[in-house]
Amino acid sequence: MKVVVIQGPNINMLGSREPGIYGRMGMDDIHRQMKIVADEAKVEIEFFQSNFEGEIVDKIQECQGTADGIIINPAAYTHTSVAIRDAISSVQLPTIEVHISNLARREEFRQKSLISAVCSGTLMGFGAAGYHLAMIAMINIFQQIRNAREAQAAAANAQAQGNE
Repeated sequence: MKVVVIQGPNINMLGSREPGIYGRMGMDDIHRQMKIVADEAKVEIEFFQSNFEGEIVDKIQECQGTADGIIINPAAYTHTSVAIRDAISSVQLPTIEVHISNLARREEFRQKSLISAVCSGTLMGFGAAGYHLAMIAMINIFQQIRNAREAQAAAANAQAQGNE
């Protein structure tokens, strides 16, 4: 199984950008911690960051057929990007939205996510730990998918044996 972590604009500035809101942990440190969890679960992980909306849309589209799930922090595009929302919806992969801060406690314009409705779930307000929680949630989703596939295969096998 493979998860792609997509980071939106200014996430590359974590650690130095408004540490009172976003904390002092940098993006690379967050990615290192996520990789540890992924490696323990034998899940492949890929990281991508862009400040450009179109590149994020392209990366989401590239996930179709090459990844099993997406963890995304669309950052400022959370509140403005119908294009990112449509891309997530179109690839039909389990997607978890992550925000370091609690959007409900932020400025009014930051309180509405265009992305949440097309995601499997949203984590916000847990700081950098939200990424760790998203990895655990995605691993759980992968396990549910594996269990469903195994149950379908067993049912198909039982039906085939019953028809002999």
